Amino acid sequence: MEDFNLNAKQQNCSRLNGSQQLKRLCRTLMPDISSTNANAAVTNFKCYKKKRHQNIGVRNDDEKTKNGEEYREKKEVVVSLLFTMSTTTSDHHQQHSENGVVLTRTSSNIDEVSKETKDLRSITSYSHGSISLIGGRRQMEDALSVKLDLLTNYDFFGVYDGHGGSCVAHACRDLLHKLLMEVILDEDGKLEEINWGKVMTTSFCKMDEEVNRINGAEVATIGSTAVVAVVGKEEVIVANCGDSRAVLSRGGVALALSNDHKPNRPDELERIEKLGGKVISWNGHRVLGVLATSRSIGDNYLKPYVIPEPEVTVNKRSDGDEFLILASDGLWDVVPNDVACDFTRRCLNGQIRRCKNGSEHSQNKVMKENVAAKAAALLAELAISRGSTDNISIIIVELKKSLGTRDGNSIYNSLL
Repeated sequence: MEDFNLNAKQQNCSRLNGSQQLKRLCRTLMPDISSTNANAAVTNFKCYKKKRHQNIGVRNDDEKTKNGEEYREKKEVVVSLLFTMSTTTSDHHQQHSENGVVLTRTSSNIDEVSKETKDLRSITSYSHGSISLIGGRRQMEDALSVKLDLLTNYDFFGVYDGHGGSCVAHACRDLLHKLLMEVILDEDGKLEEINWGKVMTTSFCKMDEEVNRINGAEVATIGSTAVVAVVGKEEVIVANCGDSRAVLSRGGVALALSNDHKPNRPDELERIEKLGGKVISWNGHRVLGVLATSRSIGDNYLKPYVIPEPEVTVNKRSDGDEFLILASDGLWDVVPNDVACDFTRRCLNGQIRRCKNGSEHSQNKVMKENVAAKAAALLAELAISRGSTDNISIIIVELKKSLGTRDGNSIYNSLL
């Protein structure tokens, strides 16, 4: 990371508040910085201030006065991360037009950008955007997976919401789509003849076995929900295990393609009690008073009450299909299906957008084109404004637009 000396720059903005100082420093140190990255700096700084009571940064105004050096050093770290992010993002935009950029948070509670290099060129792949935020949590446990053309004319999208740690969610991100491919190849049949319920259930159960085989007792108390969608020209297949959710907007109407696995859901409650388990109301309904979802991958210590078997739906495509939203419960706990779809539709149509203070023309062209990524970012902001304190991960898939219709066949994930 390049070392920036901020002391000289602070002389011209000492009377400004924290957010204004960051904006001024951004413009001073890097005049050509994009508006998107400037907004990211403000978001990072606000999150930094919010964590004062958790001994991250400055705890109170008195300590800020007494320990100005530490305060300035923390701010330098945040701003330096911003400029590193801006530089690397710019380089990747120029050198690798297919790269994706996702905003994440490290365990030290400082935002950074993780970059994944992927080949996103595909005539049949759908335009999409995603975002994954730590939200109000101290640890990032969510994970996303996007695999275009995983199967002929089929794209794979997955959202994984970990609990107790992030390792199971990360394992699902890296392996579940591969296991699905293996199971389909073992079926030795045509895609049109695949029993999706069978192959999805087999894949999820294999994923659960793989997690326990690799990590054993280390992940006995760690797990992850999983909602995945395999999107084709004729159908959308959704497999859900846990309380993440897939919602389809069709003809202006929000249709849930998955049903949350909550312990108090009548059929889930009956299944758990038949096995000798209990659902206890302890800050919400929980299996044995511990887990707030009745199905997940991992969580070996709660078996057989918590199972990895997904519920699978196969939905035929129609001309009225607009877009698909996959998201963790950090969104759905505070934003109903119909509100999320109406808000997303307005974002995709350009009716809702972030104010750029006259700098819209300086924004990166490709970032402008990916309205799905912008819609995902704005939807995450909506969840935060409504009080979500969980990790928030969202994938939006535009079902009426393919990457082949966009200039350069490229797509980027946007930053807040």
